[in-house]
Amino acid sequence: MKKAIAITAAVAITAAMLIMHSRSPFGKSNSEFHATPEKEITRIELSQGNERLTLEKSAGVWLINGQTEARRGAVNFIIRILTEAKIKSPVSPEIFKAEITDREAEPVAVKVYEGRKMLKSIMVYKTASNTYGNIMKVKKSTKPFIVHVPGYETNIGPAFNIKPQFWQPHAIFNMLPSEISSIRFENMHDTAASFSIVKKEKTYTLHGNAGQLAGYDPELVIRYVSYFTFIPFESWAFDMPDADRMRLAASSPLYKITVISSEGTRT
Repeated sequence: MKKAIAITAAVAITAAMLIMHSRSPFGKSNSEFHATPEKEITRIELSQGNERLTLEKSAGVWLINGQTEARRGAVNFIIRILTEAKIKSPVSPEIFKAEITDREAEPVAVKVYEGRKMLKSIMVYKTASNTYGNIMKVKKSTKPFIVHVPGYETNIGPAFNIKPQFWQPHAIFNMLPSEISSIRFENMHDTAASFSIVKKEKTYTLHGNAGQLAGYDPELVIRYVSYFTFIPFESWAFDMPDADRMRLAASSPLYKITVISSEGTRT
């Protein structure tokens, strides 16, 4: 009888230890920020106030709101965050009040899916109060934490961006030579240096302000047209102050480049 009681007690203690060992010190349901898909994440929904954005994988391609193809690098990064996110440290009620509540900072609500199954739902609060630039909660009513990706010791908050432009490819021009009908380069301060390249059938001709030019190198013209296969920009200036934005819009450009496609689209 005593032996049976001892075995039962040992089993109970072992079970209790296993349960305690598997628990998060803050409560797993309130402090686990990473998603664990069986195969892969297929949809990410971001919302803030009245704004909504969906990233969804369709036929092997990630689409923005079901329309425009998304930057693969940006999608890969947010998937890395959503599958590897760990707690860096808890956030005290005083800090949360000062940095979030008092400033009326609205979180980005994030929902992560695999197929129709929702894997994870979290709230991301962006703040400049710490090196990592973000505070997260599983729900509005749960405890806040500073969350990071181990091995990536920088701010992960900007990855949760609800602006469609952020997710689009960083390309000003992205056209093959066969897709280009004409290119116009305007030097706004030295108009004599302006020129146009026009495609006639399969040949490109070079034009100045007074008409077609002679004596130019056709190979250099073809090389110039090939540059427009991919001309990227570094990033969107979402955080530019309104005063700087207005001053820039009111200023005169140095150059103006216009490309017209074979279908008549002007960029």
